[in-house]
Amino acid sequence: MATNKVFSICGMCTVRCPIMVEVEKGEIQFIQGNPHVPAMKGAVCPRGAAGPALVRDKERPQAPMMRVGERGDGQWRTVSWDEALDYVAGRLVQIKDAYGPESIALTDRGGPFRDMHRAFLRGIGTPNYCNHDASCARNVHHANLSLTGLGRKDVVYDLKNARHVVLQLRNIFEAVNVQEVNNLMDALEAGCKLTVIDIRANISAAKADNFFMIKPGTDYGFNLAVIHELINEKLYNEDYVHRFVNGLDHLTEFVAPYTPEWAEKETGIPADGLRRFVRELSEAAPAVIWHPGWMTARYTQSFYTCRSIYIINALLGSFGAKGGLPLTNKPGDFGKPGLRTFMDLYPKPSQKRADGVGWKYTHFEEGPGLAHLLYHAMETQDPYPVKAYIAYRHDPLMGFPEPDRLKKIFSNLDLLVAVTFSWSETAWHSDVVLPLSPYLERESILACKNGLKPHFFVRKRAVDPRFNTRADWEIVSGLAKRMGLDQLVFKSVEDLWRFQLQGANVTMEDFDKTGMVMLTDTARYRTYDDLKFKTSSGKIEITSEKLEKSGFQSLEPYQSPKRPPEGYFRLTFGRCVLHTQGHTVNNPLLFEQMPENVLWINAGEAEKLKIADGDIVTVSRNGYSETIKAKVTDLIHPEAVFVVHGFGHRIPVESRAFMKGLADNKFMKNGLDIWDPVGGGVALQEHFVKVSKE
Repeated sequence: MATNKVFSICGMCTVRCPIMVEVEKGEIQFIQGNPHVPAMKGAVCPRGAAGPALVRDKERPQAPMMRVGERGDGQWRTVSWDEALDYVAGRLVQIKDAYGPESIALTDRGGPFRDMHRAFLRGIGTPNYCNHDASCARNVHHANLSLTGLGRKDVVYDLKNARHVVLQLRNIFEAVNVQEVNNLMDALEAGCKLTVIDIRANISAAKADNFFMIKPGTDYGFNLAVIHELINEKLYNEDYVHRFVNGLDHLTEFVAPYTPEWAEKETGIPADGLRRFVRELSEAAPAVIWHPGWMTARYTQSFYTCRSIYIINALLGSFGAKGGLPLTNKPGDFGKPGLRTFMDLYPKPSQKRADGVGWKYTHFEEGPGLAHLLYHAMETQDPYPVKAYIAYRHDPLMGFPEPDRLKKIFSNLDLLVAVTFSWSETAWHSDVVLPLSPYLERESILACKNGLKPHFFVRKRAVDPRFNTRADWEIVSGLAKRMGLDQLVFKSVEDLWRFQLQGANVTMEDFDKTGMVMLTDTARYRTYDDLKFKTSSGKIEITSEKLEKSGFQSLEPYQSPKRPPEGYFRLTFGRCVLHTQGHTVNNPLLFEQMPENVLWINAGEAEKLKIADGDIVTVSRNGYSETIKAKVTDLIHPEAVFVVHGFGHRIPVESRAFMKGLADNKFMKNGLDIWDPVGGGVALQEHFVKVSKE
């Protein structure tokens, strides 16, 4: 029996690992990491291994559907693709004619396959594209921009060659990027040290040389003390700082009060432990990676936490260094042309964005905008009405605070469309569901992976769709055809790929052997003579002119976080290796492994409340409550409780996930209004809940 091997890209989370799929007689037999990518080592994570279960799952949308009852009632009419696309395109044209093109908005989960649907928005004439980053890593991105002029993806985490890695806002062994995990494990085996700073002992902490259980909300204070110690004891890289950093005197004066003894009282971390840790960093420099964070939408000072991390990396000479944060390479760095982009087909819309980014909030980069401020515009109709919204592989009713308030906001919309391969709270509440084929059943546009060795890569269809679903490019092309955007209309994916490869000196046959086209054989690290930052001085700027002009301080004085009232705990959440937020909890294989989340609570605090491990407890706030099983442990700070995010689904069609676990975002009253004004991210962990035995 012949086995067909298909190179593709995993779609079970936003990492999008390269994979190879073995197919026999139209059925998936095995998935492994692309064997031509050394760091994959042939592996996939548990979510990646559960891809075939997603394909076989009958509880995903199987055909286009249009709402026939009230929003959220779950009354649907199955329709043809022609009827669905005709309706959506027709309504978009009507709304555009009535309110202007800027009344149309789209959000997605980001990633490398956005170019075509972002071009679709440009063709319509709307500036209102956002992704989920306001609830994830926008603070990181803006922090790096404010210091170096580089975005967060303009540096590489050279984990394999690191000598000391610090994880503070990143749980690398549970929120898994397979290549990062393998590279870090190789480094640890070669003697690299690992330090974890967290409010609980997660899986990453179990592998660490140093674990600091920090008081919730005090990370910025800890980091300021680290900077103090680096400077005061002259443990920083003096030659590097003299050459590449402007503003050391200002920084030295600013951190003078933040001694390790001060930090001990504030964070609970002993001063001698902090001092020992800083010396270890200095000894390993410049091959040090203090990871600036992945999901940093936590506290109202999270931007400054991220900025302090980048400052520490700068003091250690990590920017540009092998084993540190070398700068990302793009095709042009090797004299190679990139892929042709769809977005160049249409001019950038001239209208101001509904979220205020770029005109009201001039210190923010436009890019993916800020989705929570887009929702504010939907609510207030200011600066103008937003009447049509496409949630494109995005579930804001699970990923943002106050889902009930969001539903009321969405009542202002004339059209809500969900493009999705699985049910979600937002899809259930929409007017039209356009079912996306799962990643194993669809092709995507070509994409480029920038890094030490940039390359093009392809996602190919491993098997044909078993239901009446379509690839993303087919959906966009179908809408574009009906709206007169002829340049985005393609009859086949081969035509689409040929368009992207024009001028690139690459053919689709070049992808056949490995699924990739490498643009260089050798990783490129910049020498000191080649190292230049995208600031006016070409150096790392401790004082950000852009921030200061916008009325913000480059170095913000530390503020003690709010303490939980008596009987309350700070509600925190995070990831686990088995699930991708709310996207996989109904997956048959993954559900079997983890059907619901549990509430981590400190053993000492649980004893006071007479709560034993495994007890059912009530979590409540502002008159709202849910029940959940308690996990009583010493491995979490007494001021916090913790849950894995993504549970608490209330969609009846998801028989497995229905009513299982606790939904953390329902306990975030006024959460859409609590955000970091400097970095832009929402502050999702500034909420307190009461816990009592059921």
